[in-house]
Amino acid sequence: MKGIVTKSTGSWYDVKTENGDHITCRIRGKFRIKGIKTTNPVAVGDQVDFEMEPEKDTGVITHIYPRKNYLLRRSINLSKQYQILAANIDQVFVTVTLIQPETTRLFIDRILTTAEAYNIPAVILINKIDLLNTAELLKQKKDLMDAYKQAGYPVLEVSAKTGQNIEQLKTLMKDKTSMFTGHSGTGKSSLINAVDPALQLKTGEISTAHQQGKHTTTFAEMFDLAFGGHIIDTPGIRGFGVVDMKPEELDSYFPDIFKYKQDCKFNDCKHINEPGCAVKPAVAAGKIPLSRYKSYLQILEEAKENNSPYR
Repeated sequence: MKGIVTKSTGSWYDVKTENGDHITCRIRGKFRIKGIKTTNPVAVGDQVDFEMEPEKDTGVITHIYPRKNYLLRRSINLSKQYQILAANIDQVFVTVTLIQPETTRLFIDRILTTAEAYNIPAVILINKIDLLNTAELLKQKKDLMDAYKQAGYPVLEVSAKTGQNIEQLKTLMKDKTSMFTGHSGTGKSSLINAVDPALQLKTGEISTAHQQGKHTTTFAEMFDLAFGGHIIDTPGIRGFGVVDMKPEELDSYFPDIFKYKQDCKFNDCKHINEPGCAVKPAVAAGKIPLSRYKSYLQILEEAKENNSPYR
């Protein structure tokens, strides 16, 4: 039988069949993705074949169909283990907040870079805009919006609390498989509830001691949307390590940097201190946001380390 994985709990998977039944399944043997060791070889969004176990109401996954794409991250300790967040995604919504908690630019850029590498369109959602009530916070919001619009990414201001731009968000999500990701506490589950109140996902509070979110979504899960399409809610992540990126390819995953790379004197320019680099003058002129360039340099160092033969 064929179905789609709608929930992963580590060792068991919820598979929705073509006629709408939900079967709890496990996997038999070892699945591998291009030799990459993953903590979860089967991911939410996977199309699979499964067989029912004799005299049981559970099944065994026997085959994973080729994926259109998937979002993969390295665990926070930069170990050799990787986690597939979701597969076969039409778009990823990177949910960020400027307060309670604050999302760093580097964290945003790690996700965007990975989405570019796996051909997943990304949209930035600035949530909790109802809390931006000072001139400093409003300036931070404008700077963030300008930086990512300049890089070519759609940016939408939203508030799960007041409902601002929720209808516009629903329009973007209609008839697509969307994934929400971001730090714990940025309001992913609250936004999903605002988009489709019938889902009634559990939401949490912010830790006052650390201004960080508490994990309320324990496992990735896919839900059907009443207005058409699917949404994948993922656990909040505190760290996002990029995976399998070669240093020489990284600038291709920064659209704003790639735009100026064509004018560099050398094809293998890393945009650090090479003569005839066209990227660094673009940064100095404000054509590429400094925060984006700093993220590029940081991720480049990580890519060099991860690809080192001495590692």
